[in-house]
Parts: sequence; C-alpha cells; structure tokens
Amino acid sequence: MSNIKKLAGQTAIYGLSTIVGRFLNYLLVPIQTRVFNLVQFGTITGLYAYITFLNVLLTHGMETTFFRFAEKHNHEQRIYSTAMRSVLFFSLVFGFLTFLFANQIATLIHMGATAYYIKIVAAIISLDAIAAIPFALLRKENKALRFALIKNAGIAATIFLNIYFMVIGPYCLSEKHIQLPFITNQIDPSVILIANLCGSILTFLLLIPEIIKIRFERNRALYQEMLEYAIPIMFIGFAGMINETLDRIMLVQLIPDQSTALRMNGIYGANYKLSIVITLFIQAFKYAAEPFFFKHGKNNSKTQIYADVMHVFILVCLSIFLLVMLNMRLFEQFIGAEFREGLIIVPVLLWANIFLGIYYNLSIWYKLTDQTSKGAYIAVAGAIITVILNYMLIPILGYYGAAISTAICYGTMMVMGYAMGQKYYPIPYKVRSFFGYSALALLLYAIGYYLQNSSVQGSTYYFIGNGLLFVFILIAIINEKSNTKLHAKN
Repeated sequence: MSNIKKLAGQTAIYGLSTIVGRFLNYLLVPIQTRVFNLVQFGTITGLYAYITFLNVLLTHGMETTFFRFAEKHNHEQRIYSTAMRSVLFFSLVFGFLTFLFANQIATLIHMGATAYYIKIVAAIISLDAIAAIPFALLRKENKALRFALIKNAGIAATIFLNIYFMVIGPYCLSEKHIQLPFITNQIDPSVILIANLCGSILTFLLLIPEIIKIRFERNRALYQEMLEYAIPIMFIGFAGMINETLDRIMLVQLIPDQSTALRMNGIYGANYKLSIVITLFIQAFKYAAEPFFFKHGKNNSKTQIYADVMHVFILVCLSIFLLVMLNMRLFEQFIGAEFREGLIIVPVLLWANIFLGIYYNLSIWYKLTDQTSKGAYIAVAGAIITVILNYMLIPILGYYGAAISTAICYGTMMVMGYAMGQKYYPIPYKVRSFFGYSALALLLYAIGYYLQNSSVQGSTYYFIGNGLLFVFILIAIINEKSNTKLHAKN
C-alpha cells in the first residue's frame, strides 16, 4: 500500500502540471465555443487531430525507450543524447518539408485551412516533439517540480494569449475604443494556434538547460538497439492516435457536404471535452506510472503492486464517471448552447476513456518483457477496428457513430491486452471487482437518470446526483475495508 501512496503522490505532483494546467486550458473551451461558430471550431478540432498524430511520429517511441534503456544500461547521458538526436533530426526535417509544401497540404486535408494555418501547426508539432525527451529526463530524475513549473508556464502563456485575443482585445476595441496590438475587428480561429505556438516556444526556451545536455557522440549499435525497441512503441502510439483522433478527420472526409462535416466535427470535438476529467486523470497517472512500473520491475511483489494499482485506478475512474454524469447540468455549461445537441455521446466517451485507461495499466506486461511488438499488434488491431467502424457508422450516425466506434475499439484493446498479458506476464487483477463496481456505477447512474428528470430543478438535482456518488464511494470504502480485513486473517 505504501507503493500505491507513493505513486499517488507522484500522480498528484504531475497532476499540478497536467490536470490543473490542462484543466485551465480546457476552460478556454467555453470561450472558444461562444466566440467561434460550429464550422470554425470544427476546423480547429480537425487541425489538432493532425497535431496529435504527427507528434507521435516525430517522437517515435523514444520517451518510453529512454526510460527502459536508462534503467537497463545505466548510461543515462548516452541514452538521453541518442534519443534526443533522433527526435531533433526528424522534427527539423518535418518542419522544413511542411513549410515547403504548406499550400499543397492545406488543399489536401479539406479543412478549409490556409497555408498560414499549416505552417503554425508544423512549428507547434516540431517544438513539442523536441521538448518531449527533456521532459522525459526530468521525469526520470524525479524533478517533478521543475517539470510542473515548465509545463504550467507554457500552458499559462497559451491561456493568457487565448484570453487576450478572444476577450481582452475585443473588449478594449469595442467598449473602450482602444486597439491593442494584433487585435482586429474580426477574430480569426488561427489565434488559438498562435497562442499555442507561443506557449510551445516558451516551453522550449525553458527546457534549454536540459536540451544542451545532448552529446553528439555517435553509437550506431546503441541507436539500432533503441530503434528496435522504439519502433513498435511508435506504432502503438500511432495506432493509439488513430483510435483517439482519426474520427475527427474521418468526419470531415466521409460527410459529403464540407460545411455539415465541419459542424459535426465542432459538436463532436466540444462534447469530447466533457470527458476531460477522466482524460486528465489518466494523463497525470501515465506520467507517474510509467517510471513507477519500470522501477518496481525487479520487486518480488511487483505483480501484486500492479494489481493493486489497477484496482484503485478503476475505482477512481468510476467515481469520475458518476461525478460527470450525475452533474451533467453543471458540466454542459462548459460548452456553448449550439454545441449541446451532442451531449448524448458523453457517457459513451467516458466509458471509452475508462477502457483506454485500463489498457494503459495492462500494457505494462509487454514493456517489462521487451515484447513491444505484441503491444503493436493490439494497437494495430484497434486502429483497424477504428477505421472500419468509423467508415461504416459515420455516414449513418454522424458523430454518434464516431463515439460508438471509439468505445468498441478501446473495449476490444482492453480485452486483448488482458488476455495476452495473462499469458505472457500473469498479474492477479481483480476482474470480478471490476465487473461488480462497474455494474454498481451503471445502476446508480440509471437511478440518477430516472430521478433527475427535467422537472427536478436547483439544489434537488445536485443533491440527488451527489448523494448517489456518495453512496458509490461509501460502498467501495466499506467493501475494501472488509476485503482488507479478510485478507489479513487469511
């Protein structure tokens, strides 16, 4: 249990840079969905889908590879420099080629974006990729505070500039007749990208002390060994991005009318944001868990530690699911009124993210056993499912089809990850507890959905919802204490 408390502490520290920072960033969504229309927001949503895709390609699995090889070979400086040189090379080549062919790319992706947009996106992707390995070094050295400060500095700059471009500047111009720098009568969606780029530049500058630690000493054998480990990780990450973001690209490609497609993309992207509470928790958990899992890889009781971590993780995720769904009237205010027709997809996406989080926990077996190729098989299978289901369902169901495809994909990957993990690296996960607690959470949600009908208003609505959430937490606490006592007796 002390190991779980330590992991929880690490998760909390990284959460300051991930949960708090990104949550503040997500708080821009209410502004963005009120300043921009569905088509404009859909365009930005599509461009960010490409950003996540390409960032995975440019880092090409070197973050996880750095952790694994630094522990395995005990030559941290050499491993860091090798990973850094590789990412730096691919990022610079990508940036140059994208700037060179920006006009052609803008025409190819059918997003209504100009070459100007494409160049900003390319700069963001390149800078973020280069920053990935220095951030991994900070995590490896347990410099969580510096990690958090730099992450939050970049996020703070992005948030401030968004508010400057969309709130402060327009207000001063319209109400005070003061024209601040870079402010015009028309707010272009590109200001979101420009703000992001400035945040990425600041992050890059703050990471210079880590970046200059790179040594240009070639070691072809080491680089080849690292690539053999990293490439399957890259395919896993790329397939994961297909599962996570391809739907926003396919919505634009599969709906014949571009305006309708971008409208759907805007609705889907905005409602996807309502699953952020689980998404941010998973992200913070990942930052802390990966080095934690590798560190305990030689512990005699490691499998029990991994099982206990999974159990607590699931309980937290189910609590978050109930928190969001039983307080939906509050959470729906997060997005503009015209985007709320897509609220029906929120519970589906919440469960999709729970499945994904569980899969991240399960994936430790192929990382510890150096069988990353098997993890790649699972990720590719998920990607194939995503492509096929989106191709089948989006033309019929629109963004709801995209949400269903996401949930089925992550659920399949979760099942495959568990089945293969138990064969190659058995861990005593509490499967019955997962189904039991999941059934309880769904039952309480159904009760809340029935009791919180449209006629229930004000504090009564929130009393019912949070009362049911409290019931879930109370049952879980009582049950876990009972199980702990029974285990102690045995």
